[in-house]
Amino acid sequence: MTSTVPSDARAAARAGDTAAGAEIAAELRRAGVSRVDDSALARGMYSSDASLYRVVPQVVARPQHVDELHAVHEVSRATGVPVTLRGAGTSIAGNAVGPGVVVDTRDLDRILGIDPEACTARVEPGVVHSRLQRAAAGHGLRFGPDPSTHTRCTIGGMIGNNACGSRALGYGRTADNVEAATVLFGNGEVGTFGAGVASSGSTAEQLLRLVETDLGHVRTHFGRFDRQVSGYSLEHLLPENRGRLDRFLVGTEGTLGTVLEATVNLVADHPRRLLIVLGYHSVAEAADAVPQLLAAAPGRLIACEGMDSRLVALVRGAGKQVPPLPEGQSWLFVEAAGEDADDVVAAVRTASGCVDSTLIDDAAQAAALWRIREDGAGLAGISLDTPAHSGWEDAAVPPEHLGAWMREFEELMVDFGLQGYPYGHFGDGCIHCRIDFPFAHGDPGSTGGFAEFMRTCAERLAAYGGSLSGEHGDGRVRSELLPYMYDQTSLDLFARAKRICDPENLLNPGIITDPASHTEDLRPTQTTRELPWPGMRHTHDAGDLGAAVHRCSGVGKCVAPTTPSVMCPSYLATKEEKDSTRGRGRILQEALDGSLVHGLADPAVHEALDLCLSCKGCASDCPAGVDMAAYKSEALYQTYDVGEKARPDGTGRRRRVRPRSHYILGRMPFWARLASPMAPLVNAMMKVPPLAAVAKWTAGIDRRRDVPAFARQTLRRAAARRERGGGSRSAPDVWVWADSFTDHFFPQSGLAALEFLRSQGLEVRVLQRKGCCGLPWITTGQLDQARRLVDEAVDALLDPVESGVPVIGLEPSCTATLRSDLVQLSHRPEARTVADGVLTFAELVHRLVDEGRIQLPDLSGVRVVAQPHCHQRAVIGWRADQALLEQAGAQVTAVPGCCGLAGNFGVEAGHYEVSVAVAETHLLPAVRDAFPDDGASGGETVVLADGMSCRIQLDDLADVEAIHLAELLARGAE
Repeated sequence: MTSTVPSDARAAARAGDTAAGAEIAAELRRAGVSRVDDSALARGMYSSDASLYRVVPQVVARPQHVDELHAVHEVSRATGVPVTLRGAGTSIAGNAVGPGVVVDTRDLDRILGIDPEACTARVEPGVVHSRLQRAAAGHGLRFGPDPSTHTRCTIGGMIGNNACGSRALGYGRTADNVEAATVLFGNGEVGTFGAGVASSGSTAEQLLRLVETDLGHVRTHFGRFDRQVSGYSLEHLLPENRGRLDRFLVGTEGTLGTVLEATVNLVADHPRRLLIVLGYHSVAEAADAVPQLLAAAPGRLIACEGMDSRLVALVRGAGKQVPPLPEGQSWLFVEAAGEDADDVVAAVRTASGCVDSTLIDDAAQAAALWRIREDGAGLAGISLDTPAHSGWEDAAVPPEHLGAWMREFEELMVDFGLQGYPYGHFGDGCIHCRIDFPFAHGDPGSTGGFAEFMRTCAERLAAYGGSLSGEHGDGRVRSELLPYMYDQTSLDLFARAKRICDPENLLNPGIITDPASHTEDLRPTQTTRELPWPGMRHTHDAGDLGAAVHRCSGVGKCVAPTTPSVMCPSYLATKEEKDSTRGRGRILQEALDGSLVHGLADPAVHEALDLCLSCKGCASDCPAGVDMAAYKSEALYQTYDVGEKARPDGTGRRRRVRPRSHYILGRMPFWARLASPMAPLVNAMMKVPPLAAVAKWTAGIDRRRDVPAFARQTLRRAAARRERGGGSRSAPDVWVWADSFTDHFFPQSGLAALEFLRSQGLEVRVLQRKGCCGLPWITTGQLDQARRLVDEAVDALLDPVESGVPVIGLEPSCTATLRSDLVQLSHRPEARTVADGVLTFAELVHRLVDEGRIQLPDLSGVRVVAQPHCHQRAVIGWRADQALLEQAGAQVTAVPGCCGLAGNFGVEAGHYEVSVAVAETHLLPAVRDAFPDDGASGGETVVLADGMSCRIQLDDLADVEAIHLAELLARGAE
């Protein structure tokens, strides 16, 4: 193909010139690539993967068909602009960042076929691992390797890095499970290679001849142990290995060719698994035991994973449940499968030399333990006094040397004054560790300690015959260190293989051969403004917004295409990177760097944040503890309110005018109080279409939404009327806080709480003092006003809380705000007392039932479909609610995810389609299943939703009336 891009544009594109990037984007579109983006938003999001590195691309391409991959490479060869392939962007070695065109392959996600008899699957490179697992499970099969990122990593990415995961001990590496591959080499040649496929073509012949010229060297220097992943795995090209080019290309990190299609092996997934947890005094002692365990059950162990008490403590500290573990400070999780699993586990226990052990035969408990491993990297990155980083991440040694290497590795960390939490695939000799390298933002010179530690470790590792990478590839972080592992002959073979396959060095340059320096382009050394949080105060980040947004390390749990949790609802609806927690985090990082995205007021920031529902799902689901709702509030506050206060001399820019919805929806409790005396009239006016249309336009409400009806009588007025003239005026047994939404929109929830608790003989009263948590002001970034409101809430609630009488909230979003945002916003020390003293209705009832003071109604035969409010699930949890319902005899289905309305979000103009799409991910299908068209649901079915947003969404989209837990219990107690 003939290029229309001038030669000077090629040079400029390599140098990072934006205009040249636009030319490359235009060229890609002309070549037929349908989704091409050279905006600052896209380039910022794709400038990092899950590694330490930041390299801003010129263009991001997202092919919709394999033919478009061909087109991308044709443009690359014609223009001289490099190409970097990227799956889910979870690479921790800097494998998926590059200066030219970054290609997101996640739309190339067809499973082309599963052959149950041959136990194989044909897939495109963008197929997500967990999706392939689900498809294979219907045939009793599974794809063997299972990285901790299995919910979002792609098969193409796994092939690129030769990914392994926890069960590679039993099922092998990705290279061991590739049966065939169709590959587009950097030189433009396409070939299909695999078992039973003749390796034809010039490129294949040259690669096979390359190895034939030095068979002895390849036989003695490559394939020495299973986790020798660094460099190019030339052993696969040996004659005795049948010259398997498909497997040789696994682990080449997109530097030689691009996988267009792959056939992978599937293995039988035995339904019976046993997990035994072995306890040891130290992580080194656990490592010492590995050779004996492998010898006790040769070839029968599926997994042998190691971790110590520090990592477990992090998980517990994050509020996650950890099943009881045996005595010890370090543990091995050993898994066996099959009919003889009991015998295997018994042999392991006998050979283990452990101080204690626990057999786990409950699938839920085993899954909870494996989740510790899955979330370990993210938690380890944020739990030291200073941030811990990927880098020296997954080195491996032959398992017989693991104990000695672990001791030396920990000694080296002490010598360098570093800390980390080692864990990993002990059965394979592979160790992971996030380390607190002393990088300093804006100081490239702070890389010295990092570089010296990396070199020293590489030297020591080589003495054990180890591999710099055990499963994540060399990338930018380890390629420069390959001379410590391989001699010059091996390095020359790598360079010759690269020239054969990619003579112009256009595929992922700087990786493996002719490597980039591992101290260049380090994201932690980029200049970042230390921006104080005048609005929200997060003590764990020392009040520094820059430090907070850099919590996002890119592990990408938020970009899983399906999830049983909340995060991230807008990404689940759109599948766009900008709508993920990670995408927003990257743009905020870029905004505070300022070189690509210019500050928090930059349009790219607001485009990325626009579809954030402020659901707070990420605050609990993200392993790194990213709280995007808080960051969004601060970004809005900085954009609209800081204004004139930006400079000490008062010469800052003029304050921006907020969207109309901020003034109405973002201050809804204020307007509700004004409307309350005229509620019947206001409600009647909103039923007149012209008046409703004007009101919606004024408030910024989508025309397809109804204006919520105001209660004819508020909770406080109704309670005061019932209490007037009767009952004791002494301190009650329970105080009910009348939050703004319960008070003005759903007082029936509060009245039901009063009715149920009084039916149990308790004295219950509603607090008559006005108070608001300020949530609408918080989510719209009106933080000065929100602070005043939360201080008023502290005043209103402090005396009742300190009296020792339980205080309950009924709207979960408001109660969650009191438990979290109240402390972050208020400067008053009493805020913590109030936050700790307010309970949910379910928490109170659960406590009273346990104390024997009240009884639950009999809900046997009632099927409850419950939508837990996302704020409650993230901040408080829903365990008490579920326990109560099950104790009462109800059959409970808790719907995962967010309802999609999320306060202001789903009501605002411009958000309707996404709001509906979010509801369709989990909530609406669950409701349809509960109420089938044929009416055959059987028994009584109740939709439970304590949150105002959830109830409005269900009424609006499903014509279903949801009720509060208090209403359900009050009804059952009648």
